[in-house]
Amino acid sequence: MADVVTSADATALRDAVRAEQVRLLYADGGFSLLTTFISAALLAGLLVWQHAMATLAAEVWVAAMAAQSILRWGVRRAYLKAAPAATAWRPWARWFLAGTIAGGVVWGLGMLWMLPPDRFDLQMLVLAMLTAGTYGIVGSAGAYLPAFYTFVTPFPPTLIWLLAQDDGLHFFCAAVILLWLPSIAVLGRRYNAILVEALELRFENAALADGFLAQKHAAEQSSLAKSRFLAAASHDLRQPVHALGMFLGALRSHPLSPKAAELAEHMDGSISSLDGLFTALLDVSRLDAGLIESRPGVVALQPLLARIHRDLEGEAQAKGIELTLIPTDTSVRSDPVLLERVLRNLIGNAVRYTDRGRVLIGCRRRGLRLSLEVWDTGRGIAPEQQEVIFEEFYQVAGKTSEQGAGLGLGLAIVRRLTGILGHPLTLQSELGRGSAFRILVPRVATPRRAAAGLAAAVGPADPASALILAIDDEVVVRTAMAELLASWGHRVVAAADTEGALALLKTSATPDLIVCDYRLGRNETGLQAIARLQTASGVRIPAILLTGETAPEKLRAALASGYPLLHKPLAPGRLRTAVTSLLRGAAPAAGTVAAE
Repeated sequence: MADVVTSADATALRDAVRAEQVRLLYADGGFSLLTTFISAALLAGLLVWQHAMATLAAEVWVAAMAAQSILRWGVRRAYLKAAPAATAWRPWARWFLAGTIAGGVVWGLGMLWMLPPDRFDLQMLVLAMLTAGTYGIVGSAGAYLPAFYTFVTPFPPTLIWLLAQDDGLHFFCAAVILLWLPSIAVLGRRYNAILVEALELRFENAALADGFLAQKHAAEQSSLAKSRFLAAASHDLRQPVHALGMFLGALRSHPLSPKAAELAEHMDGSISSLDGLFTALLDVSRLDAGLIESRPGVVALQPLLARIHRDLEGEAQAKGIELTLIPTDTSVRSDPVLLERVLRNLIGNAVRYTDRGRVLIGCRRRGLRLSLEVWDTGRGIAPEQQEVIFEEFYQVAGKTSEQGAGLGLGLAIVRRLTGILGHPLTLQSELGRGSAFRILVPRVATPRRAAAGLAAAVGPADPASALILAIDDEVVVRTAMAELLASWGHRVVAAADTEGALALLKTSATPDLIVCDYRLGRNETGLQAIARLQTASGVRIPAILLTGETAPEKLRAALASGYPLLHKPLAPGRLRTAVTSLLRGAAPAAGTVAAE
């Protein structure tokens, strides 16, 4: 082998091979000991019956055979009970060697009694059984050469007896045995060499496999650690981009030269692209880390699809294509956050990669399930690419858009999310004619709408100059939010946490609106902060939640609160729309999530 093997590795390999050889010596279940003893007893009985061996001699010899067989059987039982380690093979090899020597000596001495001088036929029978038994030793002791070589032990007394007969026939038999013994030795050595080579290859392959598994495990753990880090850091990674977007929005409220306005527009596009890349990478990281689970519930499709349609309609109009939503009153059983993420990806891709024509969003009943379908008249996907497009970082050649090609993660995320949801996903596409993605979701009865809760607080007399309380635990983000809101003509007070906001309530009027980060310091959430502020003021103050979280369980809690939820990094225009709607008393749909 070309690999460099250390001395310790070579010693460990040798011990492993020797230990396996010794195990094979003891692994025949004692069958060879039993058959050898029975054969010896039958041979002695035959010779006594033929008056070729004295009864006393036969009894002594059979007793000796029984004694050495029982002792060797006991050693075997002790070995099986001890189950020794690989490094402890030597004493057990010596015990087995001692047993084979004892058996050979008993057979050799017995030859002097069992070869009757006047019965050549019985002599040949005894020699034939001795020869057959010798071949059996190749299988029973050939795994360990020192034990195998004891096969010669019975033959010196036999050869001496044959030569002592002083006739040509017996001399010929002795010569045949002398010529035959080396062939047995060669046979045993070949068997042993093949066995040792096979064992060495087996253990070397096992060591390589263990090494590969260890490296694979280390790589998986490293990747998992990376994924967990990115998943846990998603909020912190989004914050600077979010602050940059708000500073840019505040900058646009000031007079800018045409060139500066053009540069600001490019910066806005770059921030949007960076947001998309962050979202894709963080989603993949959460999937890799196993942090995304499905929590299905009843989802009314029309509000969800209408929200996505509204968010993407402007992009479709800018490209000159028609984005059509077929209304539906159907509900399905799914996880609302994950299902919206899937549909937002599919519909967003359809709009992005359709150059002319239309994108159609609709539903069809399929028995007890509903087929959510996204059709487009875009470029289509070749048959050989219709499976690989769902792999991570794969991009169809030529599929670029004005926003850039992205990372090729959108459909990989879709495939993995539909797998978590248990919703089958299919694709039908033809080059030059467009594509259709279908998701099968369990259909349920549409629940009745509950009665409205508490009425919203009366808005300010002039919504354009409202008092807004901004809460965020990061100074840069808090400053950017205050600057952006103030650039729109609002009065702004800002706090880092609930305690600071409560202190502001004592020195200023009740705010007309709260804009609060979902994750604050000291393990406090924006929901808790809003609740405490409303309790302290005695008024249900309208509120907007901002979040950089991607964890579905946290998004569910925010969505269930009834407050509009906007995702960081946030386009200033989207925040302004939400602020204006709430201040005018026409709150946007609760749970609105910004397009990603």
